[in-house]
Amino acid sequence: MNPVRKKRLYVVLAILAGVGVAVTLALSALQQNINLFYTPSQIAAGEAPEGTRIRAGGLVEQGSVARDRDALNVSFRVTDNAESVTIRFQGILPDLFREGQGIVALGRVNGEGVLIADEVLAKHDENYMPPEVAEALAKSGMLKHFENAAVEESIQ
Repeated sequence: MNPVRKKRLYVVLAILAGVGVAVTLALSALQQNINLFYTPSQIAAGEAPEGTRIRAGGLVEQGSVARDRDALNVSFRVTDNAESVTIRFQGILPDLFREGQGIVALGRVNGEGVLIADEVLAKHDENYMPPEVAEALAKSGMLKHFENAAVEESIQ
């Protein structure tokens, strides 16, 4: 084989190997950053992967918020009115967080089916609800009930 041709073959193979490594690293990074949304019903049914970072959302159940003495460790239940799941969070909750509020929590499900959240997001005004939460409530038939309650609350 001609030495120039052999050198050109090595260069082409090196470029292909480099592109292959770059694509593999990019796909790996993208897969680690995907946060899939799960409803409380899906988490309760065991559909949410254990130990993988997910988003979960629903309405905070009335009377379910429990704070430790230092008020930074919070435990509460979120429901889609079919099932509910416990969420534990360590940190400062958003100012708009309250019972009956639509929230989205980002975290990992442990072996007990409890979501250990590292971030909790609350809706920013009376008219907003995260699209995933609205879809989950619509599937359970509770979206109209929630909208009616919001209208009654705004009248008072």
